[in-house]
Amino acid sequence: MDWQLPQAYSHRLTSFAHWLRRHLPNRCLLCRQDIRQFDSGKPQTGICHHCLVAGLYQHEVCLGCGKRMEQLQAYCGHCLRHKPMMVIAPCSYHQSLGELVSGIKYQQQCAPLTALVNVLAVRVMDLVARGVITLPQVIVPVPLHKNRLQQRGFNQAWLIADELSRQLGIPMDDSLLVRNIDTQAQAGLDGQARRRNCADAFNTTKAIPYQRVALIDDVVTTGTTVNEIGKLFAADYVHVQAWCLARAEAPGLL
Repeated sequence: MDWQLPQAYSHRLTSFAHWLRRHLPNRCLLCRQDIRQFDSGKPQTGICHHCLVAGLYQHEVCLGCGKRMEQLQAYCGHCLRHKPMMVIAPCSYHQSLGELVSGIKYQQQCAPLTALVNVLAVRVMDLVARGVITLPQVIVPVPLHKNRLQQRGFNQAWLIADELSRQLGIPMDDSLLVRNIDTQAQAGLDGQARRRNCADAFNTTKAIPYQRVALIDDVVTTGTTVNEIGKLFAADYVHVQAWCLARAEAPGLL
């Protein structure tokens, strides 16, 4: 079926990425220095430890809008009134690590993917340990339409979800969602155009057998995509979080 294509394409890209890691010089894509440090006995590629740590949030943020907060809690006062979908991310897309997240999608530069997923996993488990969120039963990558998949050759959300599933031990279900409309690229569209673009673009392929789900994407900007998918789960009273490598806050919130 068409919705199974992302896995085949993504496996191919993952194998190629592993080959590159073994055969190419290991330099940080941000500072261009050789990467010689090891984290927990595992080699780190694509980004050095210094640049990785420097690019992470250095303060608490609202899981609704991304606004800076002085103490840890799920929502700021404004978001507490309507409790939007929680967005879990380790960093801002507008700062240094956003360049690497963009490179995964548009340049097939997957060398830093494992390191970026690792800090996302650490962020998730820290919020769990402090009682802010609850782990989901399953993680679900945001799907690409088959036409976009054939053009790009891989689904970056699938790659992230696959790596995250291995790191956290949470199963991934890449057969639950399908993108049934080949929508225009969201980049460059304003909020209203994004909502029109994504309206009715997704569907489920089967009855939803879960009560807690985490949607996986590379970046969450206005939240239009994950909120459109969230409507499908809300109809069955399924709790949904959005997990991403970076989030793009609204102007003035940084």
